[in-house]
Amino acid sequence: MNDAHGSPVLGRTRWRRFAAVTVPALALAGAIVFGMANGAIAASFAVSGSTFKVSADKLAGQGFVQYGGLAVDKAGNAHPVAVSGIKSASLTNLCQSVVVPGTSISLVIRAGKTKDATATDLLIDMNQLSGDATFDHINIGQDASTLTKGPQGAVGQAGGFGQQADAVTITGLRQVAWSTSAGQFNLNGLDLHVSLNGEECF
Repeated sequence: MNDAHGSPVLGRTRWRRFAAVTVPALALAGAIVFGMANGAIAASFAVSGSTFKVSADKLAGQGFVQYGGLAVDKAGNAHPVAVSGIKSASLTNLCQSVVVPGTSISLVIRAGKTKDATATDLLIDMNQLSGDATFDHINIGQDASTLTKGPQGAVGQAGGFGQQADAVTITGLRQVAWSTSAGQFNLNGLDLHVSLNGEECF
């Protein structure tokens, strides 16, 4: 791009395009923070600066909802996430791992190998999920503020994209998450250990 004298101009911002992208994002962030303040979105703690990995041979859940949200850390940084809520869940051969940043040290938790781990009112802030999933009686594209099948209060903002199902089954679960909370989490056969060689669930 050149100015009126034909000289090149560097670093000029296309403000209309910038505004078109930024304004909706800021509005969404503001709406989500407002929702948190009014109890519309579960956010009872600031997340750490690290994600963690979760795997399970099988997750079977009753009462499933999913919608967009933000996980906010102590510094105020917001991380876009998919919020998944499940009223009750069982997990076979559960593993959770987190690596200390900049080291080969990790904390690994395993449970549910001989008897499933179980959870109620499960809420997960995730940014990656893979596996083979089956949903019973699913609604896709439902307004996130009208979700009713998940844990109490597990809804998104009005006009936001949401989905819900009577039940969900995921085999070969692989998940990267910012946070997990539950009304009750039963880790049957719990095994917690620190690894010095960067062991992870996957």
